[in-house]
Amino acid sequence: MQQPTPPYPADPPYPATLTVDYPDRPLSRLTTAFRFLWIIPIAIIAALVGTGSINMEAVGYSWQWAVGGVLFAPVLLMILFRQKYPRWWYDWNLQLARFVARVTIYAQLLRDEYPSTDEEQAVHLDFHYPDAKQLNRWLPLVKWLLAIPHWIVLPFLYLAVFVCVIISWFAILFTGRYPVSLFMFVVGVNRWFLRVMAYAVLLVTDQYPPFRLEE
Repeated sequence: MQQPTPPYPADPPYPATLTVDYPDRPLSRLTTAFRFLWIIPIAIIAALVGTGSINMEAVGYSWQWAVGGVLFAPVLLMILFRQKYPRWWYDWNLQLARFVARVTIYAQLLRDEYPSTDEEQAVHLDFHYPDAKQLNRWLPLVKWLLAIPHWIVLPFLYLAVFVCVIISWFAILFTGRYPVSLFMFVVGVNRWFLRVMAYAVLLVTDQYPPFRLEE
């Protein structure tokens, strides 16, 4: 079965994309029931490569915000002073984002293949390598501030995702299927979050992320 595609309007594509193949077979009831146990080993690995913080002390207070193993401050400084985004830094951020996405999708019960550390599997995440000379060198200093409306909305969306995952857990146990509408919603919220990350943290685009779930 191919992933269902709802009749969304054809808006210009955002330079960060995420799609997840809808399962073409019944999901495993056993691994779904005990997902909270099965995920522990790969979750530990994801946590080990995904730790970090940003300290904002310039305005007289300390603010820490975990952004994982994403290379943020070095990229910001390179764009600011050299208008350059080193390719290997981009490759690290892209592969880390893909790995974390596979673990996240597994945790949300959307797929039941155990997350690979390197293979794409059924989770397709991508963002373009930026031409740093086309990026506004000063904008990365304030992107975190400009993204505040998204940071306000996203916690409420992920609260809804949590409810969807609980409902889907029961649905999979009884039917073997993840409800299509809930599947599309959960993937859409993850896509929304990726776009905000691409703009405010990964710094690969100056295009402001849209307030929408669809591609």
